[in-house]
Amino acid sequence: MESRTWWDGVRPYVERQPIAAFLLGISSGFPYAMIGATLTTRLAQDGIDKKTVTAFSLAFLVYNLKFLWAWIVDGVRLPILGRLGQRVSWLIVAGVLVIAAVVNLALVDPRADIQATAMAAIFVGIAGATFDIVIDAYRIEILEPRQLGVGSGMSQYGWRIGSAGAGALALVVAERAGWSSAYLACAAFALPAMVTGLWLREPERYRATVERRDLGEAVRAVWGPFVQFFARPGAIVVLLFILVHKVGDTLANLTLRLLFDDLGFTGDEIAFYDVFVGFWAYLIGIFIGGILYARLGLKRSVLLALILMAISNLSFAALAAAGHSNLGMASAIGFENIASGYGGVVVIAYFSALCDLRFTAAQFALISAAASVVGRVATGTTAGALVERFGYVDFYLLTTVLALPGVVLFWWMSRSGLVDRSIGSAGTAGEGDAREGAPVT
Repeated sequence: MESRTWWDGVRPYVERQPIAAFLLGISSGFPYAMIGATLTTRLAQDGIDKKTVTAFSLAFLVYNLKFLWAWIVDGVRLPILGRLGQRVSWLIVAGVLVIAAVVNLALVDPRADIQATAMAAIFVGIAGATFDIVIDAYRIEILEPRQLGVGSGMSQYGWRIGSAGAGALALVVAERAGWSSAYLACAAFALPAMVTGLWLREPERYRATVERRDLGEAVRAVWGPFVQFFARPGAIVVLLFILVHKVGDTLANLTLRLLFDDLGFTGDEIAFYDVFVGFWAYLIGIFIGGILYARLGLKRSVLLALILMAISNLSFAALAAAGHSNLGMASAIGFENIASGYGGVVVIAYFSALCDLRFTAAQFALISAAASVVGRVATGTTAGALVERFGYVDFYLLTTVLALPGVVLFWWMSRSGLVDRSIGSAGTAGEGDAREGAPVT
C-alpha cells in the first residue's frame, strides 16, 4: 500500500474545485450577514425599539424552509439562460435575485416604514436561501468524492469571510456614507459565486432528472427527491441521526454568553477569548477537518468529530465549576471551536455524500434543514429553563449526555454497514469513493 504523507492532505486545498468552493462560500455567507447583526445595528441606530429589532430574527426561519422550493432548482429549466446549463443558469438568476433583494433593503427607510423594511428583510432571506440551494448543489457536484471534505472546509472558510467581510464593510461604509450606500456596496459579494459558475461552467457530475418538461414531470420533480431518499436502505435511521446529532452541541452553545456573564467576565475578556480566540480556533478546526477527512476517511473522521463535540461540552462544565478563569475560558472556547470547525467539515462532507446527483439541490436542502430544525426549535425553548433548574455544571453534563445518542447511532451505522449503504451517487461517482477507508488522492 502506498504510504501517505501530510502533504497528501494539504495538496487538495490548491485544486481548482476546492478554490471554487471557497468563492461559492463567500457569496453564500453575505446575505445572512445582511439580515443578521448588520440589520440589527442599523435598526438600533435608527431608534427602532428592541422588541421590534429582535422580531426581525424571524427572517432567518426562511432558511429552514428552503427544502419546500429546492426542487425547482433541480426540476425547472430556465428559458434562454438554460443554455448555460441547469446549475449555472440558476446560479446567475439566484445571484441577481440576491442583489435585487439587498438593493431593495438598501432603499427602504426603517424610520419611515418599518413594515416595508420587514418585508425587504424577508425578501433577502428568501433570495439568500435560494442562492444557498443552488450554491450547495453546485459545490457538491463540482467536487469529486475525494474532495468532499476539503471542499466543505473551503466553503466554510468562504462563508466566514463572506459573512464577516460583508458585515465589516457595511459598518465602515455606513459610518461614512450611510446605510443605503453600505448595502449597495455589499451587494457585490454575490459576484464571486456567479463568476465561479461562468468559470467552471456546468458540473461534469450533474445528472439531469428529465430531458423534457411537461406537467407530469414537473409534479414528479417535487416528490421524486424525497421518494428516492427514503427508498434507500435505513433512510429513517439516517434521518434520525441527522435530526439528533447536534442537539447537545446546539443546546450548550445557546447559553455560553449567559455563563460568561454570570461568571463575571468583562466585555473585553469576552471579545478576546470568545470572539478572537474562538474565531481562529474555528478556522484551525476547519483546516484540520479537511486533512483528517483525507487521512481517515468518512466514517472514522465523522465518528471522531462527534466524540470531540460531545467532550467539548464537558470543558464548559469544568469552566462553570472553576469559576472566573481566563485560562479556563480560553481553553474551553479553543477546544470547542476546533471541535466544531473540524466536525462541521466532515459532517457536511457526509451529508453531501448522501445526495443523489439527480436531486442534489432538493436533497441537500432537506438534509441541512433537518440538521438544524431540532436544535433551533427544541433547544431554543428549553435551554434557559434547564440552566435555571440544574445550574450550569449539571446543565453542561446533561448536554454531553444528549450528544451521546448521535455518537452511538453513527457508530452502529458504521459497524452495520448502513453508512456505506446510505451513500448516494454524490459520494461514489467520480474519483474516489466516500465508502472507502480513506479517499484516494
